[in-house]
Amino acid sequence: MNNRHKSLPRSLRYALSAVTVVAVLGLTLVGCGEKGTGSQDEGHGNTTTRTGAKVLWLGDSIAGAEAPALGAALKASEVEFKNSSSDGGGTIVDSGEKITQMISGETWMQLRKDIELFRPTVIAYQVTTYDWGSQDQQRAAYEKAVDTAKGAGAKVVFVSPPPIKIDAFYRQHEAQMRTAPKAAAEVAGKSGGTAAFFDASQVWGTDASAAKAQRAADGIHNCQQGAAAFAKWFTDKLGEQENFTPASVDSWAQESWTGDERYSKLGCAA
Repeated sequence: MNNRHKSLPRSLRYALSAVTVVAVLGLTLVGCGEKGTGSQDEGHGNTTTRTGAKVLWLGDSIAGAEAPALGAALKASEVEFKNSSSDGGGTIVDSGEKITQMISGETWMQLRKDIELFRPTVIAYQVTTYDWGSQDQQRAAYEKAVDTAKGAGAKVVFVSPPPIKIDAFYRQHEAQMRTAPKAAAEVAGKSGGTAAFFDASQVWGTDASAAKAQRAADGIHNCQQGAAAFAKWFTDKLGEQENFTPASVDSWAQESWTGDERYSKLGCAA
Protein backbone atom coordinates (compact mmCIF):
# COMPACT_ATOMS: atom_id res chain seq x y z
CA MET A 1 0.00 0.00 0.00
CA ASN A 2 1.44 3.39 -0.92
CA ASN A 3 1.39 6.58 1.14
CA ARG A 4 -1.50 8.05 -0.84
CA HIS A 5 -3.73 5.20 0.29
CA LYS A 6 -2.61 5.58 3.88
CA SER A 7 -3.43 9.28 3.92
CA LEU A 8 -7.06 8.79 2.88
CA PRO A 9 -9.67 8.43 5.64
CA ARG A 10 -11.22 4.98 5.74
CA SER A 11 -14.70 6.28 4.93
CA LEU A 12 -13.37 7.99 1.82
CA ARG A 13 -11.52 4.86 0.72
CA TYR A 14 -14.81 2.93 1.05
CA ALA A 15 -16.62 5.52 -1.05
CA LEU A 16 -14.00 5.58 -3.81
CA SER A 17 -13.83 1.78 -3.94
CA ALA A 18 -17.61 1.51 -4.06
CA VAL A 19 -17.90 3.98 -6.92
CA THR A 20 -15.29 2.06 -8.90
CA VAL A 21 -17.01 -1.27 -8.27
CA VAL A 22 -20.41 0.01 -9.35
CA ALA A 23 -19.00 1.58 -12.49
CA VAL A 24 -16.96 -1.45 -13.55
CA LEU A 25 -19.62 -3.96 -12.58
CA GLY A 26 -22.22 -2.00 -14.54
CA LEU A 27 -20.06 -2.19 -17.64
CA THR A 28 -19.47 -5.91 -17.08
CA LEU A 29 -23.18 -6.63 -16.80
CA VAL A 30 -24.03 -4.58 -19.87
CA GLY A 31 -21.39 -6.52 -21.78
CA CYS A 32 -22.96 -9.77 -20.66
CA GLY A 33 -26.47 -8.58 -21.46
CA GLU A 34 -27.49 -8.85 -17.79
CA LYS A 35 -29.33 -6.47 -15.50
CA GLY A 36 -29.56 -6.34 -11.72
CA THR A 37 -32.93 -7.55 -10.50
CA GLY A 38 -34.76 -7.83 -7.23
CA SER A 39 -35.48 -5.73 -4.19
CA GLN A 40 -33.74 -2.58 -3.05
CA ASP A 41 -32.72 -4.09 0.30
CA GLU A 42 -29.74 -2.24 1.73
CA GLY A 43 -28.03 -5.46 2.76
CA HIS A 44 -27.11 -4.72 6.36
CA GLY A 45 -27.15 -8.41 7.23
CA ASN A 46 -30.05 -8.99 9.64
CA THR A 47 -29.68 -12.41 11.22
CA THR A 48 -33.31 -13.32 10.47
CA THR A 49 -34.27 -13.43 6.82
CA ARG A 50 -37.53 -14.01 5.00
CA THR A 51 -36.03 -16.40 2.44
CA GLY A 52 -35.02 -18.97 5.05
CA ALA A 53 -31.83 -19.65 3.09
CA LYS A 54 -28.52 -19.80 4.96
CA VAL A 55 -25.29 -20.10 3.00
CA LEU A 56 -22.06 -21.43 4.50
CA TRP A 57 -19.13 -20.42 2.27
CA LEU A 58 -16.05 -22.68 2.18
CA GLY A 59 -12.79 -22.54 0.28
CA ASP A 60 -9.27 -21.17 0.37
CA SER A 61 -7.94 -17.60 0.31
CA ILE A 62 -9.30 -17.15 -3.21
CA ALA A 63 -12.78 -17.81 -1.85
CA GLY A 64 -11.87 -15.46 0.97
CA ALA A 65 -11.23 -12.62 -1.49
CA GLU A 66 -14.65 -13.25 -3.03
CA ALA A 67 -16.41 -13.42 0.34
CA PRO A 68 -16.85 -9.71 1.21
CA ALA A 69 -18.90 -9.01 -1.92
CA LEU A 70 -20.68 -12.35 -1.79
CA GLY A 71 -21.77 -11.77 1.78
CA ALA A 72 -23.05 -8.30 0.90
CA ALA A 73 -24.99 -9.57 -2.14
CA LEU A 74 -26.58 -12.47 -0.29
CA LYS A 75 -27.48 -10.46 2.80
CA ALA A 76 -29.05 -7.81 0.59
CA SER A 77 -31.08 -10.65 -0.92
CA GLU A 78 -32.22 -11.65 2.59
CA VAL A 79 -30.03 -14.73 2.71
CA GLU A 80 -27.96 -15.41 5.80
CA PHE A 81 -24.26 -15.85 5.10
CA LYS A 82 -21.28 -17.17 7.00
CA ASN A 83 -17.79 -17.01 5.57
CA SER A 84 -15.81 -20.03 6.70
CA SER A 85 -13.13 -19.90 4.02
CA SER A 86 -9.54 -20.30 5.16
CA ASP A 87 -6.49 -18.31 4.16
CA GLY A 88 -4.44 -21.35 5.11
CA GLY A 89 -5.89 -23.81 2.61
CA GLY A 90 -9.51 -24.74 3.25
CA THR A 91 -9.44 -28.05 1.39
CA ILE A 92 -11.63 -31.02 2.28
CA VAL A 93 -9.47 -33.41 0.24
CA ASP A 94 -6.89 -35.57 1.99
CA SER A 95 -4.34 -36.44 -0.69
CA GLY A 96 -2.16 -38.39 1.73
CA GLU A 97 0.40 -35.60 1.86
CA LYS A 98 1.10 -34.14 5.27
CA ILE A 99 -0.07 -30.65 4.36
CA THR A 100 -3.46 -31.74 3.01
CA GLN A 101 -3.94 -34.19 5.86
CA MET A 102 -3.55 -31.30 8.28
CA ILE A 103 -5.61 -28.79 6.32
CA SER A 104 -8.47 -31.15 5.47
CA GLY A 105 -8.64 -32.34 9.07
CA GLU A 106 -9.03 -28.75 10.25
CA THR A 107 -11.61 -28.00 7.55
CA TRP A 108 -13.78 -30.98 8.42
CA MET A 109 -13.60 -30.12 12.12
CA GLN A 110 -14.68 -26.55 11.43
CA LEU A 111 -17.43 -27.73 9.08
CA ARG A 112 -18.96 -29.88 11.79
CA LYS A 113 -18.94 -26.91 14.17
CA ASP A 114 -20.47 -24.62 11.55
CA ILE A 115 -23.23 -27.09 10.78
CA GLU A 116 -24.10 -27.37 14.46
CA LEU A 117 -24.03 -23.66 15.21
CA PHE A 118 -25.01 -22.00 11.93
CA ARG A 119 -27.31 -24.72 10.56
CA PRO A 120 -26.87 -23.87 6.87
CA THR A 121 -29.36 -24.78 4.20
CA VAL A 122 -26.63 -24.53 1.55
CA ILE A 123 -22.98 -25.46 1.95
CA ALA A 124 -21.11 -23.78 -0.88
CA TYR A 125 -17.62 -25.12 -1.45
CA GLN A 126 -15.30 -23.50 -3.96
CA VAL A 127 -12.77 -26.08 -5.09
CA THR A 128 -9.44 -25.03 -3.63
CA THR A 129 -5.89 -24.90 -4.91
CA TYR A 130 -5.13 -27.59 -2.32
CA ASP A 131 -7.63 -30.17 -3.62
CA TRP A 132 -4.80 -32.46 -4.61
CA GLY A 133 -4.73 -36.24 -4.77
CA SER A 134 -6.06 -38.77 -7.23
CA GLN A 135 -9.49 -38.39 -8.76
CA ASP A 136 -10.68 -41.19 -6.47
CA GLN A 137 -9.48 -39.21 -3.45
CA GLN A 138 -11.13 -36.08 -4.75
CA ARG A 139 -14.42 -37.84 -5.44
CA ALA A 140 -14.35 -39.48 -2.00
CA ALA A 141 -13.98 -36.08 -0.30
CA TYR A 142 -16.76 -34.51 -2.36
CA GLU A 143 -19.06 -37.47 -1.75
CA LYS A 144 -18.36 -37.11 1.97
CA ALA A 145 -19.37 -33.45 1.72
CA VAL A 146 -22.64 -34.41 0.03
CA ASP A 147 -23.39 -37.07 2.65
CA THR A 148 -22.53 -34.66 5.46
CA ALA A 149 -24.80 -31.98 4.05
CA LYS A 150 -27.63 -34.45 3.46
CA GLY A 151 -27.38 -35.60 7.06
CA ALA A 152 -27.71 -31.96 8.16
CA GLY A 153 -30.68 -31.29 5.90
CA ALA A 154 -28.64 -29.06 3.61
CA LYS A 155 -27.61 -28.98 -0.03
CA VAL A 156 -24.10 -28.64 -1.44
CA VAL A 157 -23.03 -26.27 -4.18
CA PHE A 158 -19.60 -27.01 -5.62
CA VAL A 159 -18.05 -24.02 -7.36
CA SER A 160 -15.17 -24.29 -9.79
CA PRO A 161 -12.22 -22.02 -8.99
CA PRO A 162 -11.03 -19.16 -11.19
CA PRO A 163 -7.99 -19.65 -13.43
CA ILE A 164 -4.82 -18.65 -11.59
CA LYS A 165 -1.16 -18.12 -12.31
CA ILE A 166 0.62 -21.44 -11.85
CA ASP A 167 3.78 -20.60 -9.95
CA ALA A 168 6.53 -22.89 -8.67
CA PHE A 169 4.48 -23.90 -5.62
CA TYR A 170 1.48 -25.08 -7.65
CA ARG A 171 3.28 -26.50 -10.68
CA GLN A 172 3.76 -30.00 -9.26
CA HIS A 173 0.03 -30.20 -8.49
CA GLU A 174 -1.29 -28.55 -11.63
CA ALA A 175 -2.72 -31.76 -13.11
CA GLN A 176 -4.55 -32.56 -9.88
CA MET A 177 -5.90 -29.02 -9.68
CA ARG A 178 -7.37 -29.51 -13.15
CA THR A 179 -9.14 -32.79 -12.29
CA ALA A 180 -10.69 -31.54 -9.04
CA PRO A 181 -13.52 -29.47 -10.60
CA LYS A 182 -14.34 -32.36 -12.92
CA ALA A 183 -14.56 -34.72 -9.96
CA ALA A 184 -16.81 -32.26 -8.10
CA ALA A 185 -19.08 -31.91 -11.13
CA GLU A 186 -19.29 -35.69 -11.43
CA VAL A 187 -20.25 -36.10 -7.78
CA ALA A 188 -22.87 -33.37 -8.04
CA GLY A 189 -24.34 -35.01 -11.12
CA LYS A 190 -24.78 -38.29 -9.26
CA SER A 191 -26.10 -36.79 -6.03
CA GLY A 192 -29.78 -37.08 -6.84
CA GLY A 193 -30.32 -33.36 -6.38
CA THR A 194 -28.48 -32.98 -3.06
CA ALA A 195 -25.61 -31.18 -4.79
CA ALA A 196 -25.13 -28.82 -7.70
CA PHE A 197 -22.08 -27.68 -9.62
CA PHE A 198 -21.65 -24.04 -10.60
CA ASP A 199 -19.14 -23.53 -13.40
CA ALA A 200 -17.50 -20.20 -12.60
CA SER A 201 -15.69 -20.07 -15.94
CA GLN A 202 -18.86 -18.22 -16.97
CA VAL A 203 -17.47 -15.36 -14.88
CA TRP A 204 -13.71 -15.77 -15.09
CA GLY A 205 -13.07 -17.56 -18.35
CA THR A 206 -10.24 -20.10 -18.42
CA ASP A 207 -7.15 -17.94 -19.02
CA ALA A 208 -5.59 -16.42 -15.91
CA SER A 209 -3.77 -13.81 -17.95
CA ALA A 210 -6.89 -12.57 -19.74
CA ALA A 211 -8.73 -9.45 -18.63
CA LYS A 212 -11.88 -11.49 -18.00
CA ALA A 213 -10.14 -13.42 -15.22
CA GLN A 214 -9.85 -10.20 -13.19
CA ARG A 215 -6.84 -11.42 -11.20
CA ALA A 216 -5.02 -9.14 -8.77
CA ALA A 217 -1.32 -8.38 -9.17
CA ASP A 218 -0.39 -11.76 -7.70
CA GLY A 219 -2.22 -13.56 -10.53
CA ILE A 220 -4.15 -15.64 -8.00
CA HIS A 221 -6.70 -13.57 -6.09
CA ASN A 222 -9.25 -10.96 -7.18
CA CYS A 223 -9.82 -7.33 -6.30
CA GLN A 224 -13.14 -5.65 -5.52
CA GLN A 225 -14.40 -5.56 -9.11
CA GLY A 226 -13.83 -9.28 -9.56
CA ALA A 227 -15.46 -10.03 -6.23
CA ALA A 228 -18.53 -8.02 -7.23
CA ALA A 229 -18.83 -9.74 -10.61
CA PHE A 230 -18.58 -13.15 -8.95
CA ALA A 231 -21.07 -12.24 -6.22
CA LYS A 232 -23.63 -11.08 -8.75
CA TRP A 233 -23.24 -14.25 -10.82
CA PHE A 234 -23.33 -16.62 -7.85
CA THR A 235 -26.31 -14.93 -6.21
CA ASP A 236 -28.27 -15.04 -9.45
CA LYS A 237 -27.60 -18.76 -9.90
CA LEU A 238 -28.34 -19.60 -6.29
CA GLY A 239 -31.53 -17.55 -6.46
CA GLU A 240 -32.72 -19.68 -9.35
CA GLN A 241 -31.93 -22.85 -7.40
CA GLU A 242 -33.27 -21.78 -4.01
CA ASN A 243 -36.18 -19.70 -5.31
CA PHE A 244 -35.29 -16.26 -4.01
CA THR A 245 -34.97 -12.96 -5.85
CA PRO A 246 -31.44 -11.51 -5.85
CA ALA A 247 -31.18 -7.91 -4.71
CA SER A 248 -30.19 -5.29 -7.24
CA VAL A 249 -26.48 -4.61 -7.55
CA ASP A 250 -26.98 -1.01 -6.44
CA SER A 251 -28.29 -2.19 -3.07
CA TRP A 252 -25.03 -3.86 -2.05
CA ALA A 253 -22.15 -2.82 -4.33
CA GLN A 254 -21.62 0.46 -2.48
CA GLU A 255 -21.40 -1.12 0.98
CA SER A 256 -18.29 -0.92 3.16
CA TRP A 257 -17.04 -4.37 2.07
CA THR A 258 -15.11 -2.64 -0.72
CA GLY A 259 -12.71 -1.32 1.91
CA ASP A 260 -11.93 -4.77 3.34
CA GLU A 261 -8.27 -4.87 4.32
CA ARG A 262 -7.57 -7.98 2.28
CA TYR A 263 -7.85 -5.88 -0.88
CA SER A 264 -5.23 -3.36 0.23
CA LYS A 265 -2.94 -6.29 1.09
CA LEU A 266 -3.40 -7.54 -2.46
CA GLY A 267 -2.41 -4.14 -3.83
CA CYS A 268 -5.89 -3.42 -5.15
CA ALA A 269 -6.75 0.18 -5.91
CA ALA A 270 -8.71 1.96 -3.20
